[in-house]
Amino acid sequence: MDTPGGALGSSVDPGATAVVVGGGIAGVTAALTLAERGVAVTLLERGSRLGGRLTTWPMRLRDGTPQVVEHGFHGFFRQYYNLRALLRRIDPELGFLRPLGRYPVVSRQWPPEEFAGLFGLPPVNLLSLLARSPSLRLRDLRHADSRAALPMLAFDMAETYREFDTVSAAAFLDSLGLTTRARAMLFDVFAHSFFNLEAEMSAAEMLMQFHFFFVRNPEGLDMDAPDADYESAIWSPLAERLAALGVKVNTDTTVDRIEPGWTVSVTGGARVSADHVVLAVDPAAAREIVGASPEVVRAHPDFGARVAALRTAPPYAVDRIWLDGDVNADRATFTSVSAEATLDSVTLYHRAEREARQWAARTGGSVLELHAYAAPRDVDASTLARRMRAELNAIWPETRALSVLDSDHRVGHNAPAFDLGGDATRPSTRTGLDGLYVAGDWVRMPFPCALMERAAASGLLAANAILDHHGVRPAPVLSVPPRGFLAKRRGGS
Repeated sequence: MDTPGGALGSSVDPGATAVVVGGGIAGVTAALTLAERGVAVTLLERGSRLGGRLTTWPMRLRDGTPQVVEHGFHGFFRQYYNLRALLRRIDPELGFLRPLGRYPVVSRQWPPEEFAGLFGLPPVNLLSLLARSPSLRLRDLRHADSRAALPMLAFDMAETYREFDTVSAAAFLDSLGLTTRARAMLFDVFAHSFFNLEAEMSAAEMLMQFHFFFVRNPEGLDMDAPDADYESAIWSPLAERLAALGVKVNTDTTVDRIEPGWTVSVTGGARVSADHVVLAVDPAAAREIVGASPEVVRAHPDFGARVAALRTAPPYAVDRIWLDGDVNADRATFTSVSAEATLDSVTLYHRAEREARQWAARTGGSVLELHAYAAPRDVDASTLARRMRAELNAIWPETRALSVLDSDHRVGHNAPAFDLGGDATRPSTRTGLDGLYVAGDWVRMPFPCALMERAAASGLLAANAILDHHGVRPAPVLSVPPRGFLAKRRGGS
């Protein structure tokens, strides 16, 4: 709606309604943004709690201690501007986030690498990495192909995806001519941390992520972590905020299909109607819902085909273990692992999270989480947990003397794949159907972002599209500079 003088209003006219399907970061960001502007929002989540891939569940240890477990450790990088804007709704100072400190990359074969504490200002961060990294010595760099490396500094959304989206991340890294050590300790670890295998992942997507995380953000690679479990620190406060704004949150509610108009049908026969629908679910759920919505597909076959083409990344495995003793005092709270068959990272929860810290202080034990980002397919959680523990014993020998008192291990299948050529068919937030929008960390975005930040930013874009429909001022959306230092200037800009 327009206000006198032509300025956009800050809230919608009474009566505007929206259904948000999915209660992860993307869905909650969209629901909260819309509710703050006066839209009557119903949020439908198939799980018993909010959170998506950050969801939690309760666990009781054998000694009777209650604990809350998550789907895996997440680093809250400081260039996650839109995610942090969401979290400031519940804590304006973000006091529950604590600096994680150093986080090395370790290997059985080579000395550790360190990424935290680099100069934050680009391009000084690149120079400081070159000066500090034992894997990037000058005599090694003489054999590298500097021309092949130029796209890492010349990122441009249109040009990079046009040239490299059909090239695999593995092939691009091969072209750099790096030493085995530099490849394994620096670039393989980085590429693998996005839950995709290098041979199956778009090089354009990897270049975008390198640009976002390292080349053009002034915050550096330092990251923070909540000082309490995600339920206490994030989801319960956000649920309270949603309730205070009048959002109807229905958990344990599975959406079967959607119909233009818009009507959302849920398992059991209930139907919810609204002016707008935001589909903020994982790729597999999006395929299922749209595939079961023939009227949507008939109304926009191209959108239906784009959703049908979405793929899920290889599974990820998480093993939370409670041990009867502690690891060496000099171990970092978070450690990346290079060149192991299964294990990709180790998190010391008893040094980061209040509840685990209290248990460890009382028992003399420790709480570790082992994570495999792109695990072998068709291997059960118990087997993957055993493999990760064996690899941990090889990397940190002191763990061989520790016994596992309790464990919680599981395999997830809901991370998005960034296949070769997938950007051309990936849906954008605006679907082309009036009133239907998509959000999530799999959505095609117009600016660099990744992981949790991609989810939050897409939720904002979906909400802003609805606000734009009602002539209302959009919520701010932030990102790092969109183009690399060496990107070609276009159109005289």
